Amino acid sequence: MNDATPLILLGGIAVGVILFFLIFFYFLPFGLWISAQFAGVRVNLFQLAFMRIRKVPPGIIVKAMVTATKAGLSIKRDDLEAHYLAGGRVIPVINALISADKANIDLDFKTATAIDLAGRDVFEAVQLSVNPKVINTPPIAAVAKDGIQLIAKARVTVRANIRRLVGGAGEETIIARIGEGVVSSIGSSTNHKQVLENPDMISKTVLAKGLDAGTAFEILSIDIADVDVGKNIGAQLQMDQAQADKNIAQAKAEERRAMAIALEQEMKAKAQEARASVIEAEAEVPRAMAEAFRHGNLGVMDYYKMQNIQADTNMRDAISKPGSQSKPNNAKSE
Repeated sequence: MNDATPLILLGGIAVGVILFFLIFFYFLPFGLWISAQFAGVRVNLFQLAFMRIRKVPPGIIVKAMVTATKAGLSIKRDDLEAHYLAGGRVIPVINALISADKANIDLDFKTATAIDLAGRDVFEAVQLSVNPKVINTPPIAAVAKDGIQLIAKARVTVRANIRRLVGGAGEETIIARIGEGVVSSIGSSTNHKQVLENPDMISKTVLAKGLDAGTAFEILSIDIADVDVGKNIGAQLQMDQAQADKNIAQAKAEERRAMAIALEQEMKAKAQEARASVIEAEAEVPRAMAEAFRHGNLGVMDYYKMQNIQADTNMRDAISKPGSQSKPNNAKSE
């Protein structure tokens, strides 16, 4: 046991020394410091150690400073650390600044970091400013004044506007505004044939409206790629209106018919009520006559005279009915 004790102590000391050097070289990255010195970047070991303490990767900061220095840009270390701590991407910002400087685009570090913190790819924005992008719009349907539907497709060439990237609208707004302009231009055309003959009138009208205002892009050109003839919307609307008018007229006629039927049923009911009243009144006649006989107000001769009058009335009614003359004529012929 006594012989193993020195070996254990030596092993513990060796492990401690190794851990010490690992921690020492972690906080004092000599490799990065040497690379920075050879690249002409003035940064000392203590600054690199303080970056570790502030949880800023020294490798990213040193690499960005070396890249900027070699490209002829003067970027402060504190600015790079502040941008990293704010959640920005240091390397893409440096690459964008170098690309803008080579392309003679006015882009400073403050603007580049603002664009990056806004969530946009600043390097891609610089490339888009140098090489314009073509946006193909979906099919846009519009109706001319003669009622014919036209379906147009447009190609929009845009270039990024560096100054409006922060707070500027994106591609969706450009496409929406182009669609609105195409619909307005076709809708103001008297005849759809005019649009088919001169499709460039759409692009000129739309381009003159300044649709890139408030967006992150500058519209360079609008080209109408294709124009197809769709449905006859005007005729379809007239047919729908005629069908609607027909349905309304039928509904009103049905309403009038229902009212007429109801009135007829009401008149029939009233006639039945009147007939019932007459029958009831006729039923009272014999009773009244009997009462008159009983009180001496009506004599036998008066009753016979009334019967003769009733018989004459029935005979006249029978003669006045249609076909009543046929029987006497037939009797004579026989």
